[in-house]
Amino acid sequence: MAAPPEKTLQNLSGKWVMNKTLSDDTDRILQMQGVGWFLRRAIALSTVTLTITEYIKDDLTHIDISQVASPGGITSTEDRILDWEYRDHSDKVFGNVKGKSRWVKLNDVDDDEFLKKGWDDLEGEHVQGYVESEGGGWTADQVWGFETINGKRYYVRHVVVRKGDDWKQARLVYDYQK
Repeated sequence: MAAPPEKTLQNLSGKWVMNKTLSDDTDRILQMQGVGWFLRRAIALSTVTLTITEYIKDDLTHIDISQVASPGGITSTEDRILDWEYRDHSDKVFGNVKGKSRWVKLNDVDDDEFLKKGWDDLEGEHVQGYVESEGGGWTADQVWGFETINGKRYYVRHVVVRKGDDWKQARLVYDYQK
């Protein structure tokens, strides 16, 4: 189901399911991030659901995400504070990483045009997340927002992963499920 109009980046709380028809294939990105073939296949065959809780605490936006790929029960969490401060995180899929998140205007996003294009709102603030693998040699830069695809509005993440001189990008599209 497309995102209802009351769902915004300031109100993402709810369940979101990856729309694999509209999303780009993530296999090459996951491979670059050191995810093994068996786990990549399991993720490719699974339904990926994000349960998002967004709230303000101490004047900072927090976005807590529980991600489940089922069947298979592959789970991970993302607890983001939008203050652009690095935080360490140990993830079952990606290993040890450090990441930071913030509210950002698109013209303040570094270099990559893929992260800046296609959004419904080109002037307002988006969410940017940046992650560095500790030991894997890769980085991931994401920008979140909403896009109109085939006449319907969706929550979308643009992701660029870099490792050395190599890079891969993907657009991840999510259906709202309540």
